[in-house]
Amino acid sequence: MESPPKMTISGKDPQESGEVVQPAMREERLFLLLSIFIGIISGLLVVSFRMAIEWLSVLLLGSAPAPHQVRLLIAPTVAGIVIALLTRFVFPQVRGSGVNQTKAALYIHNGYISIKTMIGKFLLSALAIGSGHSLGPEDPSLQIGAGVASKIGRSVGLSRERLRMLAPIGAAAGLAAAFNAPISAILFVIEEVIGQWTAGVLGSIVLSAVSAVVVARWFWGAQPMFRIPSVTLRDPRELLAYAVLGVVGGVASLFFAKALGYLRPKLRSQPQWFQMMQPALAGLLVGGIGYFGLPYVMGAGYGAIDQAMHGQFAFKMLLLLAVFKIIATTLSFSSGTPGGMFAPTLFTGAMLGAAVGSFENHIFPHLTGSVGSYALVGMGVLFAAFLRAPLTSVFMVLEVSGNYSIILPVILANTIAYLISRSLQPVPIFEVFTHQDGLYLPSMEEEREDSHLRFEDALLPVSAPILQGSETVWNSMKIVRQHKEIAAAPAVLVQCKDGGWYAAKQQELEAIFAEIGDDSDHPDAGTPLEERLGTERTPLMFPDQMLSSALPYFRRWPLIPISNRAMRGALEGVLSLEDVLNRYQRQ
Repeated sequence: MESPPKMTISGKDPQESGEVVQPAMREERLFLLLSIFIGIISGLLVVSFRMAIEWLSVLLLGSAPAPHQVRLLIAPTVAGIVIALLTRFVFPQVRGSGVNQTKAALYIHNGYISIKTMIGKFLLSALAIGSGHSLGPEDPSLQIGAGVASKIGRSVGLSRERLRMLAPIGAAAGLAAAFNAPISAILFVIEEVIGQWTAGVLGSIVLSAVSAVVVARWFWGAQPMFRIPSVTLRDPRELLAYAVLGVVGGVASLFFAKALGYLRPKLRSQPQWFQMMQPALAGLLVGGIGYFGLPYVMGAGYGAIDQAMHGQFAFKMLLLLAVFKIIATTLSFSSGTPGGMFAPTLFTGAMLGAAVGSFENHIFPHLTGSVGSYALVGMGVLFAAFLRAPLTSVFMVLEVSGNYSIILPVILANTIAYLISRSLQPVPIFEVFTHQDGLYLPSMEEEREDSHLRFEDALLPVSAPILQGSETVWNSMKIVRQHKEIAAAPAVLVQCKDGGWYAAKQQELEAIFAEIGDDSDHPDAGTPLEERLGTERTPLMFPDQMLSSALPYFRRWPLIPISNRAMRGALEGVLSLEDVLNRYQRQ
């Protein structure tokens, strides 16, 4: 149960007490320091996680997996059995990619992720990916970072609100270390996990992401994941080929999403004994794909992406790899095997992009685009279309390649793919998963598209009487009593000399007038009205501001004057609480 707010001995409001303000400032500083610490610990864990995957991959699949090796069938099948047993009896919360689990921790569990879940995610995801299941390490790294943040926040006794916000901070650190790309991690967490941000939260996310990347680069170096030559667009017609790639990516994302959306609930509805067999069966099928000729689809597949970027696959092979990667990932993920969707998405996009680039080079050899540039753009295209994180997809391509000359094709193709995906598949894939799991987490895409009401949507013409603050109290009283419509109005607007406004209730004015009575020689009779009202003014609000932001002010003010941004003191209209509520009821 949440503890009641602290009060000072004098009983003053906490907001007025320096005794409460100082601890709040200390907690703010502690929060920033914890963000750096979370980034360092998350970076070390993610580096260990990636090393564990590489070690297991060499141990179980060999240093150079090739078709017709029996171990390609045995390793993922046996690993699937181990994963099923451990998931069922030891780590029941490690299913899934990690993105939705982190969102659930933020919105449902007040930022709580258990150490047991974090350990299970580390061990079982490493075993799954290392044994060849078609999954990736980035999403689990995100949840591992969030788990680190949750544990540290609980250990130092942060408030519930602070603890809740530590989850996305740790998530950014884990993802940044996995991608070696801090900007992409920051943007993805904002786009997909929290949806909105404040300066304080953004600062903490940046600190944790940068700290994690510094740790990761200490081990891996600062070079980007993929390298291709700089892109020079000498012929504008080449943008048409990138536009075609955007269309291809948008359509491919639909098949990918539909396959996962269909198979995942089908498998989860099966009897418990069959669910226990699913990771092993998925491993056997994925291993079969590798055994019969396509070992590149096993695991994360970053080596194959690099080969595609350097034109080492023929056109037909690229298409086969894209299709079978979708099949292998759908089988692995739908079986409940823990692992991420990022790497398979990038793999499929790279193969489709390289295929489009190979076709374009064959048909239009005079154009200058390289296969590598198309593969790189293809990664961003499918990321934008399938995972529905358009802004992240652009910066992700730039960061993993270090190639900023490709910005124009990336923006064009990603935008086309994103728009096509939204029209063909209205519900984003992560939201599909949450509904299948019986959760109703906020849809960040819907929140971004929500049309928020603003003051201008409820604004009414100024109908309240207006008094000049420079008038004396005596003259103001005479004006009010001579004009019945002013005396009958529930509130009066007072325009002050400094350009501000004061919304006064009639009772407030009558109390001031009663002090001087009918005595024109009273010491206060010649005082300007605005001086008797004090220095407080109604908040300065403008037509383009959110309508909901006015609600807290009606406890103090009967009316809120809405000012013109170009002319100080000029009014666009006024709002009352009744006007605001009526507008929301009409929405």
